[in-house]
Amino acid sequence: MVKEGKIDVERVAILFLACILAGFALIKVTEYDTVLTSLHSVFTLVGAITIIVFSFVLIFKGILALVGK
Repeated sequence: MVKEGKIDVERVAILFLACILAGFALIKVTEYDTVLTSLHSVFTLVGAITIIVFSFVLIFKGILALVGK
């Protein structure tokens, strides 16, 4: 939640991890023989971009926390 104008870091980290897991889920959803197999390349691309972006943000936030900013 919000504490004195700042967002709670633990909740943001959990949200970023959830976004990374959602990216993996988008990649895996088309492995099964469903109606969504025609969109395999789209889901794989969006899932990979999601994983990369939120992983870098999580690493960046961790480095900032270690430095003390």
